[in-house]
Amino acid sequence: MDDNMNDFDRQDDFDMAAWAPAAIGWGIAATALAIFSVTSNTSPLVLGASTAAKVFAVLLGVILGIAGALLGDALRRFARPSAVFTQGGFFSLIWIRVFWAIGPQVIGLVIGVFVGAALVLR
Repeated sequence: MDDNMNDFDRQDDFDMAAWAPAAIGWGIAATALAIFSVTSNTSPLVLGASTAAKVFAVLLGVILGIAGALLGDALRRFARPSAVFTQGGFFSLIWIRVFWAIGPQVIGLVIGVFVGAALVLR
C-alpha cells in the first residue's frame, strides 16, 4: 500500500490527541476573555453582583467559551473550502486564509463566553 495514501487518509481522522492542545489553547483564551469581559463591564447589573456571582460567571463563560471554540473548529473542518477564488488581490486572499484558520473558533469562543457570563449576571 502506498504510504502517501495512508498519510492522506489519516489527515481527516478524528484524533483525540489533536483536540487536547486545542482545548488548552482555547481554554486560556476563554479564561482571559471571560475575566476581561466581567471585570471591564460597567453596567449596574454587573457592578451590583456579588463576587461569587462574578466568579461563577467567569467559570461558566470559560466552559461555554471552550465548547463554542471547539464547535467552531468542528464547523470549520466541515465547511472549509478546498479552493478559494478572489478578485481582491493578495491581501484579500490573506484575509480569507486567516479567517478559515481561526475565524469560526473565535466567533464560537466570543459567543460562548458572553452567553455564559450573561446567563449568570442577568
